[in-house]
Amino acid sequence: MKKTAFITGITGQDGSYLAELLIEKGYEVHGLVRRSSNFNTQRLDHIYQEPQSLNRSLYLHYGDLTDGFGVSNLLREIQPAEVYNLAAQSHVQVSFAMPQYTGQVDGVGTIGILEAIRAIDLDTRFYQASTSELFGSTPPPQSESSTFRPRSPYAAAKLMAYWATINYREAYGMHASNGILFNHESPRRGETFVTRKIAKAAAEISRGKRKKVYLGNLDAIRDWGYAKEYVESMWRMLQMESPSDYVIATGVGATVRDFLETCFSYLNLDWQEHVEIDEKYQRPTEVNALIGDATKARLILNWKPQVMWDELARMMVQAEIEKLDANT
Repeated sequence: MKKTAFITGITGQDGSYLAELLIEKGYEVHGLVRRSSNFNTQRLDHIYQEPQSLNRSLYLHYGDLTDGFGVSNLLREIQPAEVYNLAAQSHVQVSFAMPQYTGQVDGVGTIGILEAIRAIDLDTRFYQASTSELFGSTPPPQSESSTFRPRSPYAAAKLMAYWATINYREAYGMHASNGILFNHESPRRGETFVTRKIAKAAAEISRGKRKKVYLGNLDAIRDWGYAKEYVESMWRMLQMESPSDYVIATGVGATVRDFLETCFSYLNLDWQEHVEIDEKYQRPTEVNALIGDATKARLILNWKPQVMWDELARMMVQAEIEKLDANT
């Protein structure tokens, strides 16, 4: 029989890569999809299967993390061996505009899943998508033992989910692990995130489709890795005999300016001719530097990154160019 997994946030960047990985490993994958008047499953189109298909590996279910009863009913019906909670309001800047909603989805929603697993006595392993934003103003390098100092409603909500995961692990003996993933990007990243925004702008400027891009803090330092590699670490955590919490990172930091310059120079463009700073993209409280120490993941999970931030930047720009050229 196929091993069964349940993924919240399956339509997102990480969810789509994780679904691919698990299907390749022979899993039956079930994913939670929010109802919308527009289809938002583009990242899954290449692995989507019609409901009438024989020997299906992918099943999509409507639901929402704010609907605890609905999620609980799905878990009872599916009986997954592994649960990956990737769903979130994950945009830091947006969390300042929608703090209560962010807290309900990212914090309370996670507790809803954990409580559902406990209440129905589900024999499953649970992965919680934590974030480097938990560290906030703590100086780098940041590891599992570093102090958490969240600097946004998003980070505060994720901190609630992080400690809830540990609490349910210790109180009820759940196999529940936190993956503290530092920034991870890909051509599937949402267009409002700065890396995708930069890559897309560079491609469009090179093709004469626009002249400017507006950005915020160019001095922020981030540890950027490749999302497709990072989802492998999620799976590895749930294969461990004992649950634990892991930082997943490259250990290499770069500024937004560095990422910007790499993307534009790849297309022989001078970014300074096309970039303007707009204060509306500045956070009320900034996180200056996030650089992860993933020693524990390397030693225990046998996981290490292959793609560094500069290669990732060029990969993302190339994907945008190919998309533009395919549509002309």
